[in-house]
Amino acid sequence: MLSTAFTELVGCEVPIQQAPMGAISPPALTLAVARAGGVGSVSAPPGIDTRDLAAQLDALVAAGAGVLAANFVTEPVDPTAVAVAATRVRMVDFFWNRPDRRLVDVAHEGGALVNWQVGSLPDAVLAAEAGVDVVTVQGTEAGGHIRGDTPLLSLLASVLRAIDIPVLAAGGIVEPRAMAAVLAAGAAGVRLGTRFVASEESGAHPEYVLALLAAGPDSTAITDGFAVCPMCATLPRARVLRSAIEAVDAMDGATVGTLLAAGAETPLPVRAGLPPHRDVRGEVHAMALYAGQGVQLVTAVQPAAKIVRELADGAEALLRVW
Repeated sequence: MLSTAFTELVGCEVPIQQAPMGAISPPALTLAVARAGGVGSVSAPPGIDTRDLAAQLDALVAAGAGVLAANFVTEPVDPTAVAVAATRVRMVDFFWNRPDRRLVDVAHEGGALVNWQVGSLPDAVLAAEAGVDVVTVQGTEAGGHIRGDTPLLSLLASVLRAIDIPVLAAGGIVEPRAMAAVLAAGAAGVRLGTRFVASEESGAHPEYVLALLAAGPDSTAITDGFAVCPMCATLPRARVLRSAIEAVDAMDGATVGTLLAAGAETPLPVRAGLPPHRDVRGEVHAMALYAGQGVQLVTAVQPAAKIVRELADGAEALLRVW
């Protein structure tokens, strides 16, 4: 069993956190990862009704979810929503905004630990100074929205020298060897997104999953080509499949498809930053197909619990012989 400063702090069995991915990571995925011994993450989007958030988290707790995290992104973050989450989950985490001691204090007052994902050494130091319990460093290998400009191992090394709290590594980690490498380098755990997109519990559109499985080496790139979203308004940089960039560049017209929400279909603009989930229709190949740099190693759809176990057991075996 892999035991690290992170597992000891949060009480999970394996040092793996599922990245929050909105509708791509529905409750079934969160539940499966948490039950498998990792940390299952719930996205709390800007403006979420606190009653809805409480109901969603209460349902997961009642289902025996294990260790949960609630994630908040962009400004402004509602302190009331943070407080609601903090009384129900083990960890509250934040991304895409500068570390804010006020939010850290609200989460702590509710009884939760705090994790702040950063993309640079200065923001990691600011997070530690704000009183967070865990920092996640995101390297440029990560799929989705990219906060910084530094590859993962270089960023991890600099942050580990500067702060003295558990650090998770995020960016291109999809298989045991990469997980073992960052643990050997000093990380206390990993945060994964792309690998869980290709899980049985994923909410990703089937065409999105097939595109991931078909991806080869050097099949991703960081682009500003999908810049219609709240996060993109401040920093329009995201790693997606190159095929999606080519497809969206060839699109004519203002929409790429439709989104089914609340029983009604609404147009989805070209270059929207929304990754295609199961309630999206249209030219999926030209949508934001977020993928980390290790995507070529994702070759099969598996249950999330099996992904967790294979990663943890494989990394542990490698660390014993290295």
